[in-house]
Formats: sequence, C-alpha cells, structure tokens
Amino acid sequence: MNRKPLIIIAGPTAVGKTELSINLARELSGEIISADSVQVYKGMDIGSAKISKDEMCGVPHHLIDILNPEDDFNVALFKDLVYEAMDGIYNRGHIPIMVGGTGFYIQAVLKNVDFSNGASDEEYRIELEKFALENGNTALHDMLKDIDPVSFDAIPEGNVKRVIRALEYYKVTGEPISEHNKREAEKQSDFDYRFFVLNDDRDYLYSRIDKRVDKMMDSGLLDEVKGLFDRNIKREAVSMQSLGYRQIYDYLYGDCSLKEAVYQIKLQTRHFAKRQITWFKREKDCIWVNKNEFDRDEDRILKYILSKCDF
Repeated sequence: MNRKPLIIIAGPTAVGKTELSINLARELSGEIISADSVQVYKGMDIGSAKISKDEMCGVPHHLIDILNPEDDFNVALFKDLVYEAMDGIYNRGHIPIMVGGTGFYIQAVLKNVDFSNGASDEEYRIELEKFALENGNTALHDMLKDIDPVSFDAIPEGNVKRVIRALEYYKVTGEPISEHNKREAEKQSDFDYRFFVLNDDRDYLYSRIDKRVDKMMDSGLLDEVKGLFDRNIKREAVSMQSLGYRQIYDYLYGDCSLKEAVYQIKLQTRHFAKRQITWFKREKDCIWVNKNEFDRDEDRILKYILSKCDF
C-alpha cells in the first residue's frame, strides 16, 4: 500500500503551533489544515486566536472561516472536510500539515474513524437536552463519571452535544463510547504520518495562556462576543460553547462580572491545556517536542522536526 504523507503539529493551546507550522510549510511546500473547532467559524477571530492573512505568509490554509456561528459542527463533518481538502493538496503535489489541539479530531482523520454507527434513541436524547437546560451542564457531565470515566475526562462539560452522544450511545449499546473510539483508534492509519506534539514547561505555558487572554481582551474580545450576542446567536449554539465565548456570554447574561468572566477564561483554558496534554500522552507514535529542552529556539525546533520528516 502506497501511503500518502501527512504531518501533524499538535499540542496544548498557546504553546506556539501556528508559527512553527508556517515555517514548516514553507520549508516542505506544505498546506495547512486547521484542526481547530472554533476557527471554522466566521467572525470568531479574537477568541480563537485565528491566524490573519498576513501571518499566513502566503501558505494556503484550509478549514478556516467556512461556517457561520449559527451552524453546527462536529467531528464527522470535520473528517469529511479534511479528506476533501487533502485530495486537493495531494493533487497539487503538496504535503498536508494538520495543526491544532483537538486530539479527537486529529485521531478521527488519522485512523479514519467510522462514525456511521447509528445507535440512537431520540426520546432519550431529548430527555437529556431538557435535563441539561434544567440542571446545568455540570450535572449532565457528571452522569458520565460512573458509566464512562474515560469520556468523562476527555469531553469538556461545555460540549453538551458530545456528552449527550456518549450517554445516548451507552444507553443504546451498553458499551462506553470510549471503547468504540479506542477500537477505531487502534486501526492502521492510511497515512505515512509524523505526529509531533509541542509542549513546554507547565508554569511557562500557563503564563502564556494568561497573557494571551489579556491580549484578547485588549484586542476587543468583549466587542466581538457582543456582536455575536446582538446577532441573536443562541447561548446553546455549538460555537458559543467555546472557551472565551461561553464565559463572556455568562457576563452578557448577567451571570457574573466581567472580571470573573476573564478569570474563568484563564482558569478553564489552563484546565483545557492540561486535558489536551493528557489526551496526547495516550496517543501512540507521537514525537514529543518539549520546547524548554530546545531553549525555545524556533530554528532548532524546526530543524529537529525537519530531520524527522523523511518521507
């Protein structure tokens, strides 16, 4: 089997994936595919740390600004869109470089995870949606703790659709959805891939996260979210479950002060980064690139990664 090349640049939020991916793409004639579940949305730029046209340095980017904030987005759609983008990249004789911190999304592409299992119970799903509205996302998320602790750890409580899907799958099949995902993840990949995970000293990373949130606020995150609020983008929309947007919506609905919202963005982003690292540690065949071991020298890191891309 002649497997096609694929490079993955993963790692926790704020670790510096964007700059590295641009430099790598320029060296290898690559095109970048965003594996970010927020950057797909138009008008959600500041809170997603979306790359600007100038920052792209002429490198083609895919799966950015392709949906409206009202639209649904899920891993199955993501996989289909990535495969479509890859066809074009390969036809142009280039190498796809998938960049992002959403491990489940990356795994879905890498192992061609099958999402066609039709296990569903619409009545139960509606019941769970009602439960979440009446009791909150935390109470819904806690229902996973005993029946599927792996999914409980892996799925953020803000991702209500994925939580409900995991509960629904268990009710219908009697099997944790994490077991299904594990089987899929153990499949042989169709790609000749190099899976790099960028990481850094935890205290340094957390400091970068805090500074990044402050920069987002200074750059107009509040006004950006107000604009979405004024467009009547529902609080329950998938897009509004994202870090930064969810907390600012809480402020706009009067549930907390702006100071508390900013504090929660920083806190929840740090927790998210920790979960991302935990996820990637479970992945096989990853090449870990601890930036502190390279003295955070971008040229040395790039040279090291290039040395591993021996397609």
